[in-house]
Amino acid sequence: MWLLRLLAVLTMISVAAGVVVFLFTRDARYLQISWRLFRYALIVALLVFALMILERVAIIPV
Repeated sequence: MWLLRLLAVLTMISVAAGVVVFLFTRDARYLQISWRLFRYALIVALLVFALMILERVAIIPV
């Protein structure tokens, strides 16, 4: 779980850094990279949350 939190923090730092670099350079490439990174991180986060919910709800016979 700590690894997921660390990855989330690093991802948000990377997205914020990309936006800041865009503001300084006005190069749209950095904004595109930040947006793409944010979208992929959101998809991964939703998948992890879905698996956690499924783990709680599913009745798995042992």
